[in-house]
Amino acid sequence: MRTIAPLLTVWAALLALLGLTVGASLVLTGTPSLIASLAIAGLKAALVVWVFMQLRREGGLMRVMALGAVFWLLILLGYLVLDYATR
Repeated sequence: MRTIAPLLTVWAALLALLGLTVGASLVLTGTPSLIASLAIAGLKAALVVWVFMQLRREGGLMRVMALGAVFWLLILLGYLVLDYATR
């Protein structure tokens, strides 16, 4: 039961964040809705990577590689925004 408790806690947190996403989509409109939804989605993704993909048990090199992947994704998204803004 000791190994299941953290998984159930994260699962409950993911369900709570799902409810928060639905609530934000009903209450907020426009840019605040987009910002809130992206922030909540990022938090959900971080929980899944950290707990279910067991990044918390990995060594330093694997964590650096995960951060590198996130950094690369941010670079690509930055170029996407730059391309969209200049058209």
